[in-house]
Amino acid sequence: MFTVNNLAVSVEGKKILKDINLKLQDSKVMALFGPNGSGKSSLVKAIIGFGGYNIASGTITFNNKKINRLSIEQRVKLGIGVMHQHSPKIRGVRLRQIAEFLTKDKKKIERLSAELDLLSHLDRQINIGFSGGEMKRAELFQVLLQEPKLLLLDEPESGVDIENISVMGKALNNYLKESGAQALIITHTGYILDYVKADYASIIMRGIIWCAG
Repeated sequence: MFTVNNLAVSVEGKKILKDINLKLQDSKVMALFGPNGSGKSSLVKAIIGFGGYNIASGTITFNNKKINRLSIEQRVKLGIGVMHQHSPKIRGVRLRQIAEFLTKDKKKIERLSAELDLLSHLDRQINIGFSGGEMKRAELFQVLLQEPKLLLLDEPESGVDIENISVMGKALNNYLKESGAQALIITHTGYILDYVKADYASIIMRGIIWCAG
């Protein structure tokens, strides 16, 4: 189970998240809605442990372990994977290289890259010259290769056309069904939910969860 209890987070001395409470059981998916600037991405960064996102109070617990003070690397090793809203461009590193670092199963790399229409991108530098949809597909590819138990997806459909959302949504849905993983999907439009069934939804505004159900 993944829980966030009374979490308050500040950035550069300014409180941006206030008494956040979330609970997500095994194999469940939660959609988190909210307008721009509401604190959605800040919540993801606090959960994964990005520097500068200081936990003023409250706890984050995953698989019965309090993770507040763990490094990003330790949180990832516990089974938390993040799909970033804005993927970095990495010169000198090819997509195949990072894939082979994440898994030694070459058949899995080929299967998932085909599912996400990335076979022709494996020997290209990560996100260099990629379109918006290609960057999002490549980001999801890397996250799913980690086989996370908890996926944090920060606006996976942002800036992406319907065709790319369909490809990503089907791959994500397949992974969730096969693995029984949990997912917190931050969405501004809700388009990804045409392909992935959310069990719960919450609405965040001005750094506060206003309703959940």
